[in-house]
Parts: sequence; structure tokens; C-alpha cells
Amino acid sequence: MTLKGKTLFITGASRGIGLAIGLRAAREGANVVIAAKTAEPHPKLPGTIYTAAQEIEQAGGKALPLLVDVREEEAVAGAIAKTVETFGGLDIVVNNASAINLAPVQILDMKRFDLMHQINTRGTLMVSKYAIPHLEKAENPHILMLSPPLDMKEKWFAPHTGYSIAKYGMSLCVLGLAGELRPKGIAVNALWPRTTIATSAVKNLLGGDQIMRSSRTPEILADAAAMIFAKPSREFTGRFIIDDTFMAGEGVTDFERYRVDPSVPLMPDFFVPDDIPAPTA
Repeated sequence: MTLKGKTLFITGASRGIGLAIGLRAAREGANVVIAAKTAEPHPKLPGTIYTAAQEIEQAGGKALPLLVDVREEEAVAGAIAKTVETFGGLDIVVNNASAINLAPVQILDMKRFDLMHQINTRGTLMVSKYAIPHLEKAENPHILMLSPPLDMKEKWFAPHTGYSIAKYGMSLCVLGLAGELRPKGIAVNALWPRTTIATSAVKNLLGGDQIMRSSRTPEILADAAAMIFAKPSREFTGRFIIDDTFMAGEGVTDFERYRVDPSVPLMPDFFVPDDIPAPTA
């Protein structure tokens, strides 16, 4: 199943994983809505909704850059309406926008805690809410969260309880919406990387150039997402997917091409369950 002519609404798509998913879809001729809040160049972060739109168009897709803060209900509702008005419908939603702060509870600023919840959990729920009436009309509708499996282990919470709660909130949206929307034929799934991914957020917040070299590129998630979107929405839903394990099951054997620096050992990401082993390849 191709993404040609399909319309994707991707939050946080001005850079990183969101942009990679958009570019992957664009290469198949998709319409890509870049729903993000970066309109002006940032000193530490590459890309804006407008530079992302240029890349989407150059890759072969049609782009609609929309200035959207997923905390603002009016902005979200308006962006979904503009998407449908522009492209005539909506096929896929990618809830990628996310905030991260790894501070332990004792020193976590409550404004940062609120921000993570407003963007990660509430933003995911709200974007999905406004998309549902339009996804119901699509041929093979999908909602995808960039969020982890619900592996409720102490070790995933103790170092950064606030962030973990906010990120698992996105996964709880998957759990609930998969059941709620199954009768409507709308697939709802989660996708999460086994390793750290070479994005600006990882570089700036988790360890600079060294951790970037130990990471995989965003393209692994983009390719995995495309495989998910090709699945029949009535049959493939409620899944918590680790990128390489899923792709191996789809016949992918070469993961070396996603490595930033093959000479450096890969850095495991947060939240990967122990009972989901890496593919032997």
C-alpha cells in the first residue's frame, strides 16, 4: 500500500523524527502537514515549519506548514480544519511533538512538569480528538504515537518521574484510543526506538556529539512508520512497537545503514522492555 495522495498531519515536524517521517511519506507522493511552533530560526535548533515544507516539496510531496502549539485547543482544531480544507481529508496522524526534562522530582520545576504534560499527554489526546471525525472517512486511517511500551518498571520512573509519567501518558492514549476506535476501523499504535536517535534534542539534552555518534538516524523510525501505515487499520492496532524488532519481522536485515558511526557502540534508549530482544541481524 502506497502513501501517494495520502494526507499526514505530523506534530513537531519542523525537524528530527517528525520531519524524517514527513520526508519518507513525501517520497511516495503524500501530502504532509507540518504542525509545529517554530516559525523563526532558533539559535540551537535547526529548521522551521517553512524550511521543512521546502524539504517536503523537494522530496516529491505537497506541504502545508502550520504554526501550531499543541497546548492550544483553538490552534489544534483550526489546523485540523485547515488540513481537511486544503487536501480534502485526513488519513494519518503522527503525534510526535514532545517535551523532555530529566530532572528528579526534588528539583523538577513544576512549570516544566506542566509543560511536559500539556505537550506530551494532553497534546496527543487533543490532536487525536479533533482528527477522529475526519479519520473515520479515510480508507486506511492510522494514528501513531512516538511513545514507549507500557513497561511499568521502577527503573523507568525513578530517575525522572515527571518525564516518565508524561511520556507514558502518550502510551496510555494508545491503549485507550485503540479500544475506543477499533469499531471505527482507525488504527492506533505506538512506535519507539531501541537506541537513542540522532536529533537536536538528544544532542542538546543528553550528551552532545558523543551520544550522537552512538545513535541511529531518524530514518529508521521513518521507515518503520511507513511500514505501519501500510498495514490494514482494522487488523493492526493497539501495538507497542520497537523499531528494529518490528522491521526485522517485516524482512529488514540491514540496520547498519541507520548508524551514525558504526565504530561506536549503540546507546540504548529509555523504556525498552527487557523481554523485547534486539533482532539477531
